[in-house]
Amino acid sequence: MSKIARLLRARLKKARLKKLRSTKWIAGIIFVAFGWYVTGLAPSAEIAWVTGLLIFTIYLFIFEIVTVDEAAITIMVLLGLSSVMASPMGLEKGLVDTQHLFDGFASNAVVSIIAIMMIGAGLDKTGMMSKVAGYILKVGGTAEGRIIPIVSGTAGIISSFMQNVGAAALLLPVVSRISARSGLPMSRLLMPMGFTAILGGTITMVGSSPLILLNDLMLTSNMALPPDQQMQTWGLFSVTPIGLALVATGILYFVVAGKYVLPSTSTESKTAIPGSARYLEEVYGVDYLLFEVSVPEDSPLVGQVLDDIETAYKIRIIAIKAAGAGMRASRGDLSRDLDIGPNSSLGVLCSPAHLKDFVDAYGLTIRKGLRVFSEALASTQAGIAEIVIPPGSSLIGKSARDVWMRKAYGLAMVALHRDGETLVEGENIRDMAFATGDTILAFTPWRSLAHLERDRNFVIVTSEYPHEETRPNKVGWASFFFGLALFMVLFTDLRLSIALMTGAIGMVISGVLKIEEAYEAVSWSTVFLLASLIPLGLAVETSGTAKWIAEQTLLVVGGMPIWVIQAAVAVLATFFTLVMSNVGATVLLVPLAVNIAIGAGASPALFALTVALATSNSFLIPTHQVNALIKGPGGYKVPDFMRAGGFMSILFIVVMLVMMNLAF
Repeated sequence: MSKIARLLRARLKKARLKKLRSTKWIAGIIFVAFGWYVTGLAPSAEIAWVTGLLIFTIYLFIFEIVTVDEAAITIMVLLGLSSVMASPMGLEKGLVDTQHLFDGFASNAVVSIIAIMMIGAGLDKTGMMSKVAGYILKVGGTAEGRIIPIVSGTAGIISSFMQNVGAAALLLPVVSRISARSGLPMSRLLMPMGFTAILGGTITMVGSSPLILLNDLMLTSNMALPPDQQMQTWGLFSVTPIGLALVATGILYFVVAGKYVLPSTSTESKTAIPGSARYLEEVYGVDYLLFEVSVPEDSPLVGQVLDDIETAYKIRIIAIKAAGAGMRASRGDLSRDLDIGPNSSLGVLCSPAHLKDFVDAYGLTIRKGLRVFSEALASTQAGIAEIVIPPGSSLIGKSARDVWMRKAYGLAMVALHRDGETLVEGENIRDMAFATGDTILAFTPWRSLAHLERDRNFVIVTSEYPHEETRPNKVGWASFFFGLALFMVLFTDLRLSIALMTGAIGMVISGVLKIEEAYEAVSWSTVFLLASLIPLGLAVETSGTAKWIAEQTLLVVGGMPIWVIQAAVAVLATFFTLVMSNVGATVLLVPLAVNIAIGAGASPALFALTVALATSNSFLIPTHQVNALIKGPGGYKVPDFMRAGGFMSILFIVVMLVMMNLAF
């Protein structure tokens, strides 16, 4: 990339950031004005303050002023500080009792989510996904009409017992393998898999965070309801008929309409082997090959550091053997500040045209084949991997330079695929901040890649490389403790959290998981988000804010049939989950839905369930974690989600409402 092009890109980025900041400021002013108006209508100071906090929370979530978990923790702290500032705020006491401010961290819902994540990691450690891929290929063959139902159905079933983003991450390398072997584009398989992974979260009450949280929110609402209106909690399989109908609808939708709504992107896989030169050229347009060159003693390259030459000549140096020194070719050995000595040998990955420029500039010699690096850079030892940045990765917002990716992780990034475009070395890719769904092409030793499979900051798409199967000998123990947890949920009166944690700790004790791996399996940002929002839901309910908002809502829709009001609640939940987290939408809307139902003479438990289910209706734009995860590998753009997700969103609401009214 020329200096002028880089300057233009930098200016464009700066202009976008400036426009984004302006948008946030304007939105902030609008939200403040709206909040001032609404709180002025509140019947009490307590309701006014809680309503103001609600509006502030929605603003933080929509415009991502800070991360969603940071926003939730901030709101929780503000609720706690209200006890100190009660008098100046015109309150008799704080909005939430400080003795119970942190109860969310020990709540049934939060502990259940932690256990579900650990159980999912335990099942993954046994290598079951490789067996799943083999079975799908055996049964489905290479026909799209057969593979889509099998892949999608598998995703739906798996996500009914673990977090749907976890299920999608597990199946991503499986779909990549199926795509490579069958010749079907990734873009034709990933969206059906991702959508049904989201839908699968509605099959059981432990399939998604909103459903796990729902019973706790209903019990909180019961605290403000008279005995004759209190709700009974839902059982594990109460939602199963609805969830199965939704999953079946999703599969049928893509089988029938897939050829019209699914794109065939430029990143589609061919029959080439993943990671091979042919595959990289066909899929990403990258014509990189591996070369070995020698550096003469009098070369002007001597004394220069890697960072001086790689971007300028569009090459990556992936191995160095200095005269009289050991070889540097693995994690921790190479970094951009490493200098090149006389009579060194270099392993270079680049386009043949760029290699010529590099060699001519420094008087280097190209060796025929690999001599010094024949073992270290053999295809059995290293290669190019496809890696996706998942939601919640600590690398989001940081660049490869910021984290010293080659030195810290053993990943020599050679290309970055984002929004359907592949950028390569020489185009400032190592200075670009990573975003959710980015696909990285990196040369790496396979042992480094195997280590990264345990790192939650990455999802490894490349699956067919020489590495040890994790713990296949523990399949029996993993199945036993998963079955035990399920049995306890179904046939005992134990709380959901105790039953699931029994399965999780059983996997640790039996060696399916190490305790460190169990801790790593937990998305602590999700835990803090959920636990921190629970006090806000309590304040909304006990302060009378939910009842007051419901009364105002019923003034508008109160004369309509109950099914119309229920549909309006479902649409409202769908909108909220598109612009904020599904957990946040559930916490905010369940108390409101309960009070609307009571005012309309409907079942409050059914309206609460409507919210918890409708927050899974997140297909229109790639804001859901699963959609963000598949966006990069599938080469999808926002219009692709709008085209396929628009119809899916409508079908979701219709099928959900019909099934709810048939089942209940």
